[in-house]
Amino acid sequence: MNVIDVIRAKRDGARLTDQQIDWVIRAYTDGTVADEQMSALAMAILLNGMDRGEINRWTDAMIGTGIRMDFSALDRPTADKHSTGGVGDKITLPLAPLVAACGAAVPQLSGRGLGHTGGTLDKLESIPGWRARLSTEEMLNVLREVGAVVCAASDELAPADRKLYALRDVTGTVESIPLIASSIMSKKIAEGTGALVLDVKVGSGAFMKDRQQARQLAETMVALGTDHGVKTVALLTDMQVPLGLTAGNALEVRESVEVLAGGGPADVVELTLALAREMLAAAGIDGVDPADKLADGSAMDAWRRMIRAQGGDPEAELPWAKERHVLAAPASGTLTRLDALAVGVAAWRLGAGRTRKEDPVQAGAGIELHAKPGDTVTAGAPLLTLHTDTPERFEAALDDLSGAFSIGADDAGVDDFGGRGADFAPRPLILERVSA
Repeated sequence: MNVIDVIRAKRDGARLTDQQIDWVIRAYTDGTVADEQMSALAMAILLNGMDRGEINRWTDAMIGTGIRMDFSALDRPTADKHSTGGVGDKITLPLAPLVAACGAAVPQLSGRGLGHTGGTLDKLESIPGWRARLSTEEMLNVLREVGAVVCAASDELAPADRKLYALRDVTGTVESIPLIASSIMSKKIAEGTGALVLDVKVGSGAFMKDRQQARQLAETMVALGTDHGVKTVALLTDMQVPLGLTAGNALEVRESVEVLAGGGPADVVELTLALAREMLAAAGIDGVDPADKLADGSAMDAWRRMIRAQGGDPEAELPWAKERHVLAAPASGTLTRLDALAVGVAAWRLGAGRTRKEDPVQAGAGIELHAKPGDTVTAGAPLLTLHTDTPERFEAALDDLSGAFSIGADDAGVDDFGGRGADFAPRPLILERVSA
């Protein structure tokens, strides 16, 4: 094989053969194909796309560079969830123990935050003693004992993806739907789950801003899962507004525990239950209503066992940031807009996120929301509370938030803040369902 021939073929719009795909993925992983050559191929894929057969083979080839996990020894069916990421998206935290309490095993391999989207592992690491790194045997033991585990993926799981992802990040090729889909699904298929539910976020705070593109990504991933024998469905969900009332690590853990205790923000509860029902249906578990497991304490019991099994103390006090700054509402009326991206970027500036994978995060940093669009606010009352250990970060975060919201007078049309009052209509949280 000659890498130049492969690049030229895709550059000219040709379909790559199975042999070309197998060879180029293997050769790039072992260093035979250089970064600049794979960069050129990734750009050609971005511009000319791939058909379903090519994406399948590309995904197979990436899976083949590493190990495949096997949960067949478990006495319950497996189901997993993947979110494409957003602001305040803490759903994995209540969802994994909830689905376990309903009878499925949830092998949740999660990641860390980068930029304005938070990472599940960063959130859980704000719990004293909790650890993200587990061996395969430890992971299996937690699944047997608890039914749910949330941990870091092994470096041996689709190593080609890890290398290619880093390359795409610095070469302007992140947006390629075939490459996004194969990146996500190579890890999820190699993980060995029997059922998978995808939460594809749409809106300003999401990776996918456009609903049509989000649908295309969802359809591509559902097709990949189905073709690889994994029962896969996807929900397109709104990320125009932050999810819940917190964005930040320990702040989001507190909110997740509220949900497990039978409370919490309505949107977090709604999405947790919707995804739980999809996971149970995909796993073939009937006759169990996850809402009952929140109400009777079963999900909270599973959460405590899961945290303890990974070295954490579920009863420990979670960290608070050293400094707070309250952003007050500048006028009275209806909050008509609260931009998820601006809130996510501000939380990142406060220390809740990172710019590079090796950067540390502050466990207590983030933002509390005191109102969501549609709520009535009063001039001078708290709208957002900013948390950080480093108060010099407040100024930049406040700059990010300066145009992030609109307030409309209840008795008027459009006011000086650019919002609408009585005409406000909320967007649905769940936009679409995609299945094979």
